Order: sequence, then structure tokens, then C-alpha cells
Amino acid sequence: MENGSGAAAAAASVPCTMKAWIYGQHGKPADVLKLKPDVPVPQVKEDQVLVKVVAAGLNPADNKRMLGIFVQAECDFPTVPGYDVAGVVVKVGSQVKSLKVGDEVYGNIHEKALDHPKQYGTLAEYTAVEEKLLALKPKNLSFAEAAALPVAIGTAYEGLQRCQFSAGQSILVLGGAGGVGSMVVQLAKHVFGASRVVATASTGKLELLKSLGADLAVDYTKEDFEDLPEKFDVVYDCVGQCERAVKAMKQGGKVVIVIGAVTVPAFVFIVTSNGADLQKLNPYLESGKVKAIIDPKGIYPFSRTLEGLAYVDTGRVAGKVVIYPIQEEN
Repeated sequence: MENGSGAAAAAASVPCTMKAWIYGQHGKPADVLKLKPDVPVPQVKEDQVLVKVVAAGLNPADNKRMLGIFVQAECDFPTVPGYDVAGVVVKVGSQVKSLKVGDEVYGNIHEKALDHPKQYGTLAEYTAVEEKLLALKPKNLSFAEAAALPVAIGTAYEGLQRCQFSAGQSILVLGGAGGVGSMVVQLAKHVFGASRVVATASTGKLELLKSLGADLAVDYTKEDFEDLPEKFDVVYDCVGQCERAVKAMKQGGKVVIVIGAVTVPAFVFIVTSNGADLQKLNPYLESGKVKAIIDPKGIYPFSRTLEGLAYVDTGRVAGKVVIYPIQEEN
């Protein structure tokens, strides 16, 4: 791929080592995750680009991976955690076709979230990622907003596709104020054309649900969703209450879950990262129909990543937690 002198200069300015959060054994993040100043910058394979990380989104899977819950499909140590990235391309591999140095991009760098993810994730100053997993960052979004999206919007979109959700159908979203749930509510309403969107959350998050497009916000601390007078074409369970979820679906309806045990006829799936899906959703983000949701207390600087992971672990986050900025201005 031909690169101009600006690209050559950008590539030449990439250091050999970087700051990164890294762990060499499984355990609680507070015990095993360390900020190191001299981690090697990842080498770029021919189908990859090197991204200078501006912001990185956190996900529950980061904590679970560190604890060793997915040990049977894990990468080698030492490991840099992190799935979601937003940043700037500083180097391109020989087979990269569309992206170029200077492009502002976002994406989930692990194609299969829990099946041998990369050794070097996004909680670092640089990360290497396949071109096909990235999309151009919507121009109206900040890097922090873009970093909040890939895993959450990708999971929401893939789940709705897998259950063949279509215009005119009704949906119940369990955990509608969380990272994935807040995206399911918006996509169901504004992209897929749902006739009715009902979502559950705790008392303080009901207004958020309505602002995202929910027709009815159910306070799960006061009301059991399976006792609602209506049943739904699709129940999207983001909280692991599958046994109850199947009671809320219509005859012949579908239940999709992303966490917890499966009760027939529900199905579970793990997201596959796909830059083409993000590119497809970019117009909805650029028009403002779909918004990135970051918790009001959800932006932590790079040095406070452990605090961000601890907040994710509470399960009380509205939307997402993002690490930003990654790099101090030099």
C-alpha cells in the first residue's frame, strides 16, 4: 500500500515500547493488573493496522478474563486487557486496503470475544488490530463516546439479527440501562422499527430508558416483569434471568441472552466483532438517532483504570465506563 511522507513520518514516530496495563497471572484486577512503562509495542501483521489508542471502553469480560473464568480459551501471559478502542491509525500492514495512516477509527479488537482473544488489548498506548474489525469513527462522536460503543452496540445488533427481530414487533429488554441493554433499546426502536419497547432498570435509571426510546420503563425493584399484562415477540436478557424471561415471551416468541444459564427455548451467543456492522450503524450515530451512553461517573484517566474496572464490577453502571485519555499530551 502506498503511503505518503506524512504516513512515513507517523510510522517513524511510533516508539518501540509503550505504557500498558498488563497481568501475568489470573486473579483480581487489584492484585494482578499493573501499569508498566516498557511493554513492547505490538508488531503489525499484514492485515492489521497499529492504532494509537485515545480511549478504551471497559467491559465485564475484562474482569472475568483476569479472574480466569475463560481459561480454557485464553491467550498467553503476559496479557494486556481491553476490547473496545477508539484512536488514530499510525501504521498499516501490507494487505490493508481501505484504512490509512491518520484515520480516526473505532472497534472491538477481538474477533471472537472469548475464544483466544489477543494477548495485547486496548488498555495500552498502542494496539494492533485487523482492518476488518474497525470502522471509521463517526465525526460527531468524541473518542470517549466512540470507545463506549463497539462491544455493546455489536452485541445488541448481532442479538437482534440472530432472533430475526423486525419492524412491527415488540421487545422486552432486561437490564435496559446497562452497556448492551441501552444499545438494544435504541437499535430496536430507531433502527429495527419496533412497535413497542419495554425495558427494566432500577428506580434512578427509568428516565434514561425513556430518553433512549423505551415506551414503558419498568422498575424491577418494585415490579416483576413477568407479571406485566402483555407478552413480547422478543425478550432480550442482558442480566441473566432467563428462567423468568421465557415467561414474558409470546407463544412462538424468542428469548436471546448474553449472560447466565439458558432455559429452553432461549439461546445464548457471544458477539463476533465486525467492522462492517459498525460502518452500517454509523449513519444512525451520525444523525443522533442512536447515542453512545457513558455513565455520569464513567470516565477515568489511564492511571485510574483499576478504579474503572472496580466500578464496572459493581454491576450498577448506566451505559459504559471509558478510560480516557490514554496518553498525556507530549
